[in-house]
Amino acid sequence: MFVRAGLVPSTYMLTTTGRKTGRPLTHPATVVQHEGRQWLVAPYGAVSWVHNARAAGRVSLARRGDRRSYAVREISATEAGPVLKRYVAVATPTRPYFSADKDAPVEDFVAEADRHPVFELLPIDEHAPAADDGR
Repeated sequence: MFVRAGLVPSTYMLTTTGRKTGRPLTHPATVVQHEGRQWLVAPYGAVSWVHNARAAGRVSLARRGDRRSYAVREISATEAGPVLKRYVAVATPTRPYFSADKDAPVEDFVAEADRHPVFELLPIDEHAPAADDGR
């Protein structure tokens, strides 16, 4: 209830399109701000929303009545390490899902990145005119 109302900092309602059903599915998710970009972390591993995001290449996030669409780009373990470290520092308790704690070096997060997919959120301007295809 508090997440849907937008009362939990950095937590959004994440909506993906079911890859098998085509229906929208919504889950709470924490968005991480790191180096001027936004990241979506799957702390519990490759759960259903991860598979759906991979298949669709996009998600939407809602908070306090504001909904935005994003293309997603899954990143490598090396790139994910610093983002995972930031996630552990700002998210609610992450044990037992992460071996590394907030004080661990980035290399410890890189080592476990294969268990926690990370996606860069790339805003989609849904009101932009369609691109000219040159015809």
